[in-house]
Amino acid sequence: MYDIIIIGGGVSGTAAARELSRYKASICLVEKEEDVCSGTSKANSAIIHAGYDAEPGTLKAKLNVRGNEMMGKLAKDLDFPFRRNGSLVICRNEEDMPALQKLLQRGIENNVKGLRILKKEEVTAMEPNITDNVYAALYAPTGGIVCPFGLNIALAENAYRNGVEFRFYTEVQDIKKIQDGFALYTNQGMLEAKYVVNAAGVYADKIHNMVSGKKLHIVPRAGEYCLMDKGTGSHVSRTIFTLPGKYGKGILVTPTIHGNLLIGPTAVDMEDKEGTNTTREGLRQVMEKAADSVKNLPISQIITSFAGLRAHETQGDFIIGEAQDAEGFIDCAGIESPGLTSCPAIGEMVAELIRDKMGLEEKADFITTRKGILNPKELGREERSALIKENPAYGNIICRCEMISEGEIIDAVTRPLGAKSIDGIKRRTRAGMGRCQSGFCLPGTMEILSRESGMDMSDIGKSGKGSQILAGKNRDLL
Repeated sequence: MYDIIIIGGGVSGTAAARELSRYKASICLVEKEEDVCSGTSKANSAIIHAGYDAEPGTLKAKLNVRGNEMMGKLAKDLDFPFRRNGSLVICRNEEDMPALQKLLQRGIENNVKGLRILKKEEVTAMEPNITDNVYAALYAPTGGIVCPFGLNIALAENAYRNGVEFRFYTEVQDIKKIQDGFALYTNQGMLEAKYVVNAAGVYADKIHNMVSGKKLHIVPRAGEYCLMDKGTGSHVSRTIFTLPGKYGKGILVTPTIHGNLLIGPTAVDMEDKEGTNTTREGLRQVMEKAADSVKNLPISQIITSFAGLRAHETQGDFIIGEAQDAEGFIDCAGIESPGLTSCPAIGEMVAELIRDKMGLEEKADFITTRKGILNPKELGREERSALIKENPAYGNIICRCEMISEGEIIDAVTRPLGAKSIDGIKRRTRAGMGRCQSGFCLPGTMEILSRESGMDMSDIGKSGKGSQILAGKNRDLL
């Protein structure tokens, strides 16, 4: 019997775990995949939104602004990449100015700092590659970009260090109310908890509907993206949005925290909760609409495309709180954009709610900080030379595109909640994220993972069970 079980290892679940680990309680996080950051949190725009878009008075509005405010200190404490690069929402003609003014007013009501509308001359001076058809733009200096993998993994590692237990490959199949809480029936056996936090992403409706008569319906909203090679991120300095529409903020153009250029997403509602395939039509739409906002896009330098799913709940707002007819069951559902931005505030809200209901006592020894994987590229020449002399693995470059060393990959595998797959290493180190997309470094990465984890080479997968890389004659040769 745990005090609290959290379902879901994305940014909402791990943020709640980290905040709850401030208190004296037995806490377990269960995740159906092999790692944290395996769902919506791994495939998104990586944007820290300023907070002008959400309807005033909604949870989205409140938690967006609070999460944005928290992000700087959190990035420093937990050592993940984050930068306030600012954002622009452009309009192309005078007829659209009322919509831009409405966004400004909405942002002011949401207490977003520094918002102002720029004339065409100011916009083009700020972003020389903006479309020639720009008429004006809403400038939000508090907007930012982040590494979503780094954020998610940092939250999880810090929660783990503060005593949260993590169970992977653990899928919740049913939940029953019992006298002292809930019984969770999983593919790994039964678990019990006094309180349950439902942070299951696109599956949060399924989990909620196991215990509540007031049903939720989450529609997976697919978004496709194109990512361009490192160095293209200087094409624009800020995140460029168009005026929002029915399905969200439209196709954006943004630098990434690592120097790439990202364009997307589309917005297509579907019922397939695993529908992360890209389409010819979707990618064509991304490239065409991005070109309407930013000229001279280096489309020839696209190195990969991907799709992610947003958990759109039909009520249109975040659903955070105790289910009306299931005392002790805390929903954290419908967490779509701006969920990544809001996650620190979501975790804070969930933790405070449970703290007050359970009367939890704060720990005196809560560990507030976490150190990420050492990046030799950030060291000075002398420091790097000394590091390689002390540990030659940091001088053995495995991924040439991203210049990732054997030492970094070893750290990714052996640290708490370490990587167990090629994608797990990729999200922790960027090995395989460059131009060749693992074409060169895959064998070396697999060898290190096998050696450091004890996994057989034939069992190593791209991402979890059923994704083994070696098959047929390749496996027979081992």
